[in-house]
Amino acid sequence: MIQNTNVETATRPETLLMPEQLTEEPYLSVVIPAYNEASRLPSTLLKVMNYLEGCDYTFEALVVDDGSEDRTADIVEELAAEHPHLSVVRIPPRGKGYAVRTGMLRATGRFILYSDADLSAPIEEVEKLLPYLEGKYHIAMGSREGLGAARYNEPQYRHFIGRVFNTMVRLVALPQFNDTQCGFKAFRREAAHALFRGLHLYGDNAADVKGAMVTGFDVEVLYLGLKWGYKIKEVPVRWYYSPGTKVNPVKDSYRMLKDILKVRVNDVRGLYRRGEGHER
Repeated sequence: MIQNTNVETATRPETLLMPEQLTEEPYLSVVIPAYNEASRLPSTLLKVMNYLEGCDYTFEALVVDDGSEDRTADIVEELAAEHPHLSVVRIPPRGKGYAVRTGMLRATGRFILYSDADLSAPIEEVEKLLPYLEGKYHIAMGSREGLGAARYNEPQYRHFIGRVFNTMVRLVALPQFNDTQCGFKAFRREAAHALFRGLHLYGDNAADVKGAMVTGFDVEVLYLGLKWGYKIKEVPVRWYYSPGTKVNPVKDSYRMLKDILKVRVNDVRGLYRRGEGHER
């Protein structure tokens, strides 16, 4: 259950407050997964909070600490003393997919954005996503490809690996999208809660891991969204390569490839049937 403090310990999703139980809902929730981000998180959070505090809508910012071995969670707690709409959830180290899922299920905003801790897509880019959620779309996903998108300072080998992986995603699971892996996606709350509860790859039974673990959870979310009939808009955004990225091009690409294959297998097994509470 969500506590009236800025520091929280994650519980299983079924114990969370549901939207109908809330007395007030923020317009926007920003979820930031973090693993050993003590060095750059202060800068990221100040940018996020300064932007949000200058907006004319209500908000909350939630950092999910993925079992960090440094002072990541402590730093968020310290900043939260000056920014009351900022909070942190501490969870066991289970990888980025589980961390994002935890934050998305705890977020209470009308719209929920998850953003990478390196803020490769500047927080201001959310202005490009929100109009689509106000319209007919349930999900607005930032994209580093397409007319209007811009990549800055990205090494050529990283871009090449990313395009190869996206080709595999298009062939195996999602031919509709040019960039499924940009860590900047926004959802209507009802869609976010339904979809992230429906995930199988990194759900409640996710095991503890050692070190940073980047996964293909984005593919599962989008695949499930299309299967359940949610409307998804791919929106070109500005994106800046971060030298401190924790992505291992070889190891993580292999893991993500296995994930997209598992998504198709799960679908064949009938694991993605829409159940009660998954209405649009």
